[in-house]
Amino acid sequence: MTKDQKDNLFALVKSLTKSEKRQFKLYVGRLGVNSDSKFLNLFTVLDKLKQYDEVSILKSTKIKKQQLANVKAHLYKQILVSLKLNPSHQNIRSQIREQLDFASILYHKGLYKQSLKILDKAKEMALVNEEKNLAYEIVELEKVIESQYITRSISSRADELTIQAKAISELNVIASKLSNLSLQLYSIILKTGYVKSEAESKEVTTYFKARLPKYKIKDLGFREKLWLYNAYLWYSFLLQDFKNCYKYALKWVDLFYENPAMITLNPVFFLKGNNYLLESLFFIKSKDKFDEALQKLKNVIETNQLPKDENVEALSFLYYNINTINGFFIDGSFKEGVAIIDQIDKDLERYKDRIDEHHTMIFYYKFASLHFGSGNNKQCIFYLNKIISNKSLTMREDLLCFSRVLNLVAHYEAGLDYHLDTLLRTTYKFLIQMNELHEVQKEMIKFIRKLQDIYPQDIKKAFKSLLEKLKTYENHPFERRAFLYLDIISWLESKVNNVSVDQVIRQKYLQQNAT
Repeated sequence: MTKDQKDNLFALVKSLTKSEKRQFKLYVGRLGVNSDSKFLNLFTVLDKLKQYDEVSILKSTKIKKQQLANVKAHLYKQILVSLKLNPSHQNIRSQIREQLDFASILYHKGLYKQSLKILDKAKEMALVNEEKNLAYEIVELEKVIESQYITRSISSRADELTIQAKAISELNVIASKLSNLSLQLYSIILKTGYVKSEAESKEVTTYFKARLPKYKIKDLGFREKLWLYNAYLWYSFLLQDFKNCYKYALKWVDLFYENPAMITLNPVFFLKGNNYLLESLFFIKSKDKFDEALQKLKNVIETNQLPKDENVEALSFLYYNINTINGFFIDGSFKEGVAIIDQIDKDLERYKDRIDEHHTMIFYYKFASLHFGSGNNKQCIFYLNKIISNKSLTMREDLLCFSRVLNLVAHYEAGLDYHLDTLLRTTYKFLIQMNELHEVQKEMIKFIRKLQDIYPQDIKKAFKSLLEKLKTYENHPFERRAFLYLDIISWLESKVNNVSVDQVIRQKYLQQNAT
């Protein structure tokens, strides 16, 4: 890993736009004493560097080595303050917090009525925009003022504020429990993927039901419903219940379209909801609905409904392109998918500091799968090696495992069988270590191991035999997960019928849509 990736200040400076840099210099230049300050000189040097270099920094500034840490910390804080003042980073939350700060200042100056007036407006803004944590904080300050100082409204306000605080608090508790549950389920799927056995299924169900808070849907606001659908979505994903995944992802997305102001206020959740909706439609192979949802997402991304910031831009790129690729798998149009790989790969380099390693590896797996479906087995192996050789990747064990299984198949298809025995041994060992050696993988490894001993005239018969065995697992509640990552069935059918994989999948798609 390069040094610039490790240095937080350098990464922050490099993330600034031209207008943000200009504003920062105006902000620190408002006081003449800052014009030749050490932290401003450090900013200028960092802005020019292509990678973090402490030796170069010390040579180019008057900063001593023992001073550098403090100067960097001060510069980091000043940049954040400058960004906070930038209109592009102002949103409803920051506006409400600003009003709360103003009210607190007025309260401490003894201007209680002015403080209460500001708090009342801020509270209304918070409730309208589903910022209930801030609303609760505002009510608590209102209670402090009303309880300590006599105002004309004290007779009715005490009961009103108490009831309001209780109602907001109860909803905050529900939202907190649902968000905790959602996060834990998300953590499970990132670590291990889908459930692999009846025991795991029962364990997840017990875990989910024990932590799901009691609620009445009519009492829930936007935020509580959002976390509710989120929790049910991850629960359904873990169980591979993709129809329910679609159900709750659609509820999630529709919640935003019913409350369009929330798209601007919560763009990340809007994008995530669309991603899960598209992923669900991909798994249930509903191409028409998939294309419609993808186009709808594209329309929102290309309008001004989403805030223009780096995080939203990166997530828009991530979710739109991941799902664009998924669309090629539904109907077997792999060659069309291969045509866009180079551009996406180049863009990935541009977003490397904003897209986590896990999602980068997912892109590589999908690139490899597109090449495999198009018969470009060496290119498939090229991208799989990026995953397999990544020793720091500790998440999505199932992704790591199926990368190795696909790697075996691609080596066989590419005629690179001179070290197939070594690959077989390392793959077998890895799957056992990961507790991923299930029936589909066992049959695949057993088959590839025997391939070298099968006479050419018997190859098709061997493929047909394996196809019949694996067909029995196609609808198995736990074994079928193997086919979500690698369409082994279609590959075997292509070998039996002497046609390409993309032709097999395309034919299945056409037959499915003809019925």
